[in-house]
Amino acid sequence: MRTTPADVLRSLAFYAVFYPGTVLFVMGSVAASTVSQRALHAIVRGWSHFHRLCARWLLGIKVVFEGQMPNEGVLVAIKHESFFEAIDLPMQMDWPAPLPKIELVRLPGWGYAAQRYGIVPIERDGGAKTLRKMVASGRAFAAQGRPLAIFPEGTRVPHGQRRALQSGFAGLYKLLSLPVVPVAVNSGRLYQRRWKKPGTITVRVGQRIEPGLPREELEAKVLEAINALNEG
Repeated sequence: MRTTPADVLRSLAFYAVFYPGTVLFVMGSVAASTVSQRALHAIVRGWSHFHRLCARWLLGIKVVFEGQMPNEGVLVAIKHESFFEAIDLPMQMDWPAPLPKIELVRLPGWGYAAQRYGIVPIERDGGAKTLRKMVASGRAFAAQGRPLAIFPEGTRVPHGQRRALQSGFAGLYKLLSLPVVPVAVNSGRLYQRRWKKPGTITVRVGQRIEPGLPREELEAKVLEAINALNEG
């Protein structure tokens, strides 16, 4: 789609408001993490809500849901087309426990607050000891009723493209023994580019996949479900 002058102006307005505001929220989250987890939770959800408002009123992006996002201890496998779905995550579920790459956890300020909030960092080259730690943390969060949110492709994938799931996803599914809820997102059509476009981002919740499936069957089901919005 061709970029218009209006797209540029909307995007510049978004950058001018959202990113300085994000700095304030990060500072607030670090401070809140020393008070209580509940205060930190409120700050993180407030930041996500702030982003949703900026996307709606500055970019002209609406968000619609097809199906109900889970609020229980399951593994939520989400299509990753842009930063939108990562930032919007705390608005989509009550208190998700994300599984981000370990590199993000090392960011000053953000990493400290994220660990206090409750995450399961993914360290792909960490070995068996690291994997056991991830599984233990994931089980603990799931036992608290917190959904574990993961981008199984491992990185952002342009809209309309498929990418094989990371090999560790099937391993986590097996070791955690949790149901998987796949989620399709088509944010890349509007939000991936530098100059963002107005329109509607759809979040489609797929059918629940129970534990115990063979790897090939699991990956086929998840791939089909998270790519359900690739057309158009």
